[in-house]
Amino acid sequence: MLCAALACANVLAADYPAKPIRFISPFVPGGSQDVIARIVGGKLAERTGQQVVVDNRSGAAGLIAAELTAKAPRDGYTLMMITAGPITIAPALQRKLAYDPLRDLAAVTQLVETPMALVASPSFAAKSVTEAIALAKAKPGQINYASVGNGSVSHLTMELFKTHTGTDMAHVPYKGAVPAFTDLIGGQIALLFITTASVQPLAAAGKLRVLAVAANKRSSMLSEVPTMSEAGVRNFVVPVWAGIATTAGTPPAVIDKLYREMHAILQLADVRERMAQLGSDIVASTPREFTALLKEDLARWAAVIKTANVKVE
Repeated sequence: MLCAALACANVLAADYPAKPIRFISPFVPGGSQDVIARIVGGKLAERTGQQVVVDNRSGAAGLIAAELTAKAPRDGYTLMMITAGPITIAPALQRKLAYDPLRDLAAVTQLVETPMALVASPSFAAKSVTEAIALAKAKPGQINYASVGNGSVSHLTMELFKTHTGTDMAHVPYKGAVPAFTDLIGGQIALLFITTASVQPLAAAGKLRVLAVAANKRSSMLSEVPTMSEAGVRNFVVPVWAGIATTAGTPPAVIDKLYREMHAILQLADVRERMAQLGSDIVASTPREFTALLKEDLARWAAVIKTANVKVE
């Protein structure tokens, strides 16, 4: 029976894909992560000769999309663009999830990562990370920071930073980056952690100050900005990752074929150029490497959420 099952799986992989692929994007059309999904989806369609339909299922912080993927047939014909929110943060935030990210989803590859940047209002007195930490310690609980939403990577990164540096700052959650940036620029908010891709245009216009990037190396988009380590905060690296998953139980040979296709796509010159324009560094990890990242991320954010006592309504 086992041999028969393996034989069927190998035949399925050899013919894969033999019909259109549904690519679920938990984002609204036009956002940077959705653009990445459409870039790799379009290239996958070109390489395989099969239609890849990007299905936008935004809402509920990605939970709707993740549940749809988890309950899809186990054949590799349903893919999902995954990020930390519904995969490695929600399990520690939500009392009940309709899926288990490690049990019900199968990692294919981490496509890209984008570093987080600590940005400050132009009117904020501190001009460096060291000065910001000193000011926060001198005025515990009096300096406020924004996030793009309660329980978001933006929020949790600052909570991790507070623990890492022994500081206490007040959280002001916003519904998205635009209102957070508005108040940051206006001086109502002092600090914000956000991706470098989101920051670069405003930084170039002189509307905010970028203090550091939470990465091992400087960002190509903000080459003049130091890393956290260079700024005096050691071992503080928080990349925002995006990757592809499919339904658990999909034959390993199909997952391997998907990975090989994605790896090849990410080596294409036009794809690499487009990703760079979006401020994303290409990763192209194996399914095993990506699974290890998910496990590490789950543990990290669970610890942050517990320590900071983060709650969502």
